[in-house]
Amino acid sequence: MFILIAISADFDPVHKGHEHLIREARKLADRLDKKVVVYLNKGFSANHAPFFVDFDARREMALALGADDVKAFEGLHHRLVLSYSVPIRLKQMIDDGATDYITSASISLDEIKSKAQKFIDEGNFVGMPKSYTNRNEIRWYAINEFLGSRLNYHVVEEFNKERYSGRLIRQSIIDNGMTITDEVRELLPETTVEILKREIDAGRTPGERNWADIYKRMNTYSRGNLEKIAYLNGNTINEIIKRRVYRDPESIWAVFRRSDYGPVMTRLAISSIEMEVTKKEVMELMKSYEAEGVIPDNQKVQRVIDRAWYVASEGEKGISARDANNRFRSENIIVENPPLSLEAGLNLTKFETKITKEGLPTDLYVDKNGKISVQFKSEGKKIKTNLRLPALEVTYLRYIMDSHFIPVSGSIKKAKKGFKVMVTIG
Repeated sequence: MFILIAISADFDPVHKGHEHLIREARKLADRLDKKVVVYLNKGFSANHAPFFVDFDARREMALALGADDVKAFEGLHHRLVLSYSVPIRLKQMIDDGATDYITSASISLDEIKSKAQKFIDEGNFVGMPKSYTNRNEIRWYAINEFLGSRLNYHVVEEFNKERYSGRLIRQSIIDNGMTITDEVRELLPETTVEILKREIDAGRTPGERNWADIYKRMNTYSRGNLEKIAYLNGNTINEIIKRRVYRDPESIWAVFRRSDYGPVMTRLAISSIEMEVTKKEVMELMKSYEAEGVIPDNQKVQRVIDRAWYVASEGEKGISARDANNRFRSENIIVENPPLSLEAGLNLTKFETKITKEGLPTDLYVDKNGKISVQFKSEGKKIKTNLRLPALEVTYLRYIMDSHFIPVSGSIKKAKKGFKVMVTIG
């Protein structure tokens, strides 16, 4: 167990702003007789992108500037948004023995505390406003409070963010043919320059996506198979199908822009396609951390299901989805036993009815007309048809299918006349 000062970052690459943060952590650690441990994201960045510099090189950069140790956060950022990954990362730090957390920001700790209070009171850390300066630091503070103020929170003044930007540094190196210009060199510690040059010369930088697999899945997967992938909703899947064929990254980014995905959600969705992350996988990961008391109540899987049923039910009364959703959040509405299974009718031809059998698994998807549909195979034949459900259940099921991480599945059930689909939620 470490008694340590913790830093969480991408450090891609480590620049002089990061050097300043490590030095301030070093001063604090030496005064308190503690260690400085840097926690680096591994695999995918906090913004759901592949790293420019790989983990081992970034680890070396941090150690060269005075960190006592470097640990990894791995397997999170192609599966989870920040409001879920931050509590998981904080828990890992706490379990390792961290007593303090240090970060840099352009606003004071008092301002961070003030802006975080609303989210602490609600116990919900989704939807941090984009207008907030240093919103990630606000999120970390708020979730630390949610977990019981386990870490002492320290803030040091942030270097000029417009100048000391990992994104701009990376872009400059790429734009200049993988050369570190004099202008960029001024922003980097000498140790970083040496390590970075070595990585570039060895061909290990920049890291890239596996575009071949992404193209293959986006060009060939059926609606039913795309529906299983996390962070894809019905409208987006139909846009993907409509815009085939994909041969370059820009065509993929374009389809997500048409689906109203922002840059962060686009990167997360592409990462999920690349790694073939399923909604079931994400849901089970969330539930495993729910069991450890890490995920806030308002972000739990069941609350997402509760909200879908509540909003759908209020819609039956003529209340808009926005108003119902706001009321659900602000008034902490309790929903009693939303249905986790639905029986849906089928529109089968006589021939399809003849070859259909009870127990056959089915894939659910949203067809090009926006109707919830089902697909299954029987006796070598592929059968597709719309589902027949009451309006309330259609709305509810559509909200669930568009939730990004709650899976739905179905199986054929014998009915008095013909067949139905038993739809299972979660």
